[in-house]
Amino acid sequence: MGRGSGHTDGTANPNDFTGIPAGPTAEQQGGRGHKRKQTLLSLLDALAELSKDEELDGLIPNQQPSFEDDRDVPTVDEHLQKVGAEAFNKFQRRVMNLDKELRNFANAARQLGSSVGILSSSYHLRGRLAQILYLFRENAADLFPRKISRQSRESISSTNISHFRKGRRHRAPPHVHNPIVMEKLEPEDFPEQLQMFAQDVTTFLDCLNEFPEFTDEAVNSAILALEGDLKYWASCLKAYEGQFKYPAVQRYLHDLSSEMGEHIDSITSSLSVFIEIGVPTIRFAQKHASQNLLNLSTVATFFSAVTATTMQFSFDMTDSTLANAVNSFWFTSLVFSIGAAVNSLLGVTWKQAMYRSPGHRVPWWVLIWIKRSPLAFLVLSVACFSMGLVLFAYSSNQHQVTCTLTTVFSACSIVGLTAVSAWFASERWAFSRHNGTKWLADVLSETKVKVKSTRGVRWLIYEPRALVWTCSRWTRNHFRRLSDVVSELSARTISRLSSDSDEKLADTERGVTPVSPLPACASPEPLSPVFRRGASDSGPLLPIAEMRTNTAVSVGGEEDGTASVMSDNIGPLPEAGRGRFANAVRAVIKMRAASTAFPVGGRNARRQRTMSSDGNGRDLEPVGVLKTSRVGTLMPKLKSLQPTQSFEAHVALVRHLQFSPNGKFLATSSWDRTSVIFKVGVSKVVRGVVSVPIGIQETFTSHRILAHPQGFVGQVAWSPSGHLLLTKLGRGVKIWTEDGVCKRTIDRRKNVQSITWLPGGEAFLSVEGSDVAKLDLNGTVLATYHFDRMVLHDVAVTQDGVRMVCVGTLTASADGFHPSKCRAEKQIIVYNMVKQEIENRVPVLHEVRDITLARNDQVALVSYENKAPPQLWKLDPVKDSVRLSLRHTYMPKVTVDFAGPSYFGGRSDQLVLCAGKAGDIHIWDRESGTLLHHIRAQTVGGDLTCIAWNHAWDTFMFATGSHDGGVRIWTTPSHITASIESSAAPSRATITPTNTPRTISPAPFDPDYRTDSPTGQSGLDSSSILPASTPPIMNALGNPAMTPPPAVPPS
Repeated sequence: MGRGSGHTDGTANPNDFTGIPAGPTAEQQGGRGHKRKQTLLSLLDALAELSKDEELDGLIPNQQPSFEDDRDVPTVDEHLQKVGAEAFNKFQRRVMNLDKELRNFANAARQLGSSVGILSSSYHLRGRLAQILYLFRENAADLFPRKISRQSRESISSTNISHFRKGRRHRAPPHVHNPIVMEKLEPEDFPEQLQMFAQDVTTFLDCLNEFPEFTDEAVNSAILALEGDLKYWASCLKAYEGQFKYPAVQRYLHDLSSEMGEHIDSITSSLSVFIEIGVPTIRFAQKHASQNLLNLSTVATFFSAVTATTMQFSFDMTDSTLANAVNSFWFTSLVFSIGAAVNSLLGVTWKQAMYRSPGHRVPWWVLIWIKRSPLAFLVLSVACFSMGLVLFAYSSNQHQVTCTLTTVFSACSIVGLTAVSAWFASERWAFSRHNGTKWLADVLSETKVKVKSTRGVRWLIYEPRALVWTCSRWTRNHFRRLSDVVSELSARTISRLSSDSDEKLADTERGVTPVSPLPACASPEPLSPVFRRGASDSGPLLPIAEMRTNTAVSVGGEEDGTASVMSDNIGPLPEAGRGRFANAVRAVIKMRAASTAFPVGGRNARRQRTMSSDGNGRDLEPVGVLKTSRVGTLMPKLKSLQPTQSFEAHVALVRHLQFSPNGKFLATSSWDRTSVIFKVGVSKVVRGVVSVPIGIQETFTSHRILAHPQGFVGQVAWSPSGHLLLTKLGRGVKIWTEDGVCKRTIDRRKNVQSITWLPGGEAFLSVEGSDVAKLDLNGTVLATYHFDRMVLHDVAVTQDGVRMVCVGTLTASADGFHPSKCRAEKQIIVYNMVKQEIENRVPVLHEVRDITLARNDQVALVSYENKAPPQLWKLDPVKDSVRLSLRHTYMPKVTVDFAGPSYFGGRSDQLVLCAGKAGDIHIWDRESGTLLHHIRAQTVGGDLTCIAWNHAWDTFMFATGSHDGGVRIWTTPSHITASIESSAAPSRATITPTNTPRTISPAPFDPDYRTDSPTGQSGLDSSSILPASTPPIMNALGNPAMTPPPAVPPS
């Protein structure tokens, strides 16, 4: 094997994931015995690895290799290799960017106090990121070996070991080391590593929030979202223990890297903002607090020096009580000032220490001593010094003025100092009491209101105030009366002393010139009011009345206007009438255009036929070189597919359609509360006057219309015999015959997601949330299969009726975790209905929609929502169970928003069909995954909702439904098929279907019978069949829907 020598030179085996010891790691001593021992140990290692691989596969030695191992699919697999490698490289860049931001954050946080916690948590987080990246790299290297290379463990740890030895002389704290990847890391460690990753990010967030100076909600929300999703993923992955080397689980892990990468990007951007804004803010706040303590220490030191200096004058005075009191106060002041200085320096040192504990982890008495004692000691020192100074003035027999001034000023300073200290303490109390919702002034105002509302206090406050206000009002009133009397007396005196001449002059000055009345207007038109300035008619302001002119409209037509009516003419009347007439004409034109845009009955919508092209007018070539005769024969037939019929089956979107197993009927369901059964027939197509038959053409005629008054029809399902039809409602199921007779209405009282027949046709399955109910044709529940914490979407049953394959969404993990931001996990489950147990489950990340089994029960076709392509899963028998393995992912040429479930087509289900919402139709080869045909959407071919293949027909035939209620039939004309089959060599000639005969489109509203679903029907009811004389269905304009005569095919 040549493996023993590989361990002597230090190189790692890139495929070694077993973690089994690979022999001694000591240096080679150069001896034959040592080499023999090394070779034997290597052989034992290889045997142990092979035995472990055999246990992992669980397959017998003679069994055929799984489809999962067939990775070298031409072109398609190469594309997946490239896309997968790009996804991993993008995830690696995201992890590296986060590691860079964490390193920058650690360097910036070293300048902060109490940063040891955040440095240690960031270091552990970086180490966890390295381990997660290593696991995802190994997982991607298994999936994409041609694009992703493995990374040896020795190369990872050698750099870190050399770095450690380099710094051994000066050992640094643990938080400065580079992260080291574990030497033994297995894929089975994924759940544990994700759980520990969640714990590391939580620890980092807790350490980040220990800085009260700055809080960033963006970082908090990003880290909390990542924590929730990591716990959810770790809990879900525990269910796949022992399966982490299966490619299906590896693909799911690879898909998780994109979800995790979005979280990592969010944390990286938020952490970058925190470094730019948060770290400087925290540093400024800590520096400001340290500067305050330094200033306090400086003041305390200066004051202690002043106190010590003044004590030189009184320390030897001990002969009187007053002198002893002076020394007592000054000594106490000196002690407090020295304590304030020392505590301030201690507080500065503690705040700037890297290894200090956060504030909420320190005892309260330590915080009070460090933060509050310096200021309190300084205040007490000043108070004691002031009191000692006052006593010293009296004990030293100073002048009376000196003693008085010293006492007064010292008392003022002490009172002010006490008041300010009390205010500071009250503010602290108010903050702790109300949690910062109220200021101290608000608390004082509320207290003042409460005190004033007391009965005794209110009387003392308001009664004297009311008495004073009453007295002042009485005084004002009497003074006003007195002033009025004096004024009246003075006026009378002056009027008597005035002369007659003065009275005349006064009368002349107070006279008013009479104004003559306006003459009556001779014109019947009223005068417009005009606003004038002063006595002049001119002015800068225009009359307001000029904005609107009043005119008289004569009623009788007389010119004198005697019988007139006043009216306000905004615009000419004839113009308004002409506008209304034009609007009416436009409305009629729009109604006629709408009636022609939505033909009813037998009219064919003039839709442009869509052909396969590459956008430049050339036909598409198949992907890869197709050398087999099977694929070479399929290509011309698929290229000749064209829409031969199109008809309006419903008035709302077509939700689902399906051909009967015998191919004679096509059933459709719609949101217009109806389901239509079309009958497939055959007719000969002739050409010209000589009536020469040129081929056989399929015809579709409306057979029955099944009405559902209860609600929308979401799905149709033909029985294996083709004689019964199931229609799915929102909370029930109806059973119909092929002639449109409703045999049974089954009310389930639950939301029915999907329905499917059992192979024998004696019963069917109804998917209802987390349960799958097995019902017979009478609606009796035969069995119920429950799935914990799952919401199922669709099921498919194998031909032997033993197993069913389910697809659904996981509602919660086994530990009860829910996704916070990521997509919920979906699962494909193989369930044994006989043993009632789950045999195998596979996780997927995309929104799964539908599952279909091939007729040989070997493969299952899974369809997804939105832009996720369909996948083919192989059912591999393993002992007494079945294991799912991914066979193909059918990739389109361009990104397509898929519509409806995918479908098997062709003989032996050799094709895979899928429709796009924009009108694209993709057809792949099932075995090779090669895109054989792509029908592009043209002008009118869009808005597809579903697709169905007719398996019983000899020629290629499938149907598509659209949003407008139309159904389009795609077939290969018989004369084209004959020409293709008669051709000796495969030809790439493009078939021009310009002369293809078109059949008459059926009229779905002119059926032979129209069937209404009876309410509460329990058996066969022949009265539900309407007679042929039923009045025709009215179209949107109220006219009966008529069927035009058949069109003559072109010659």
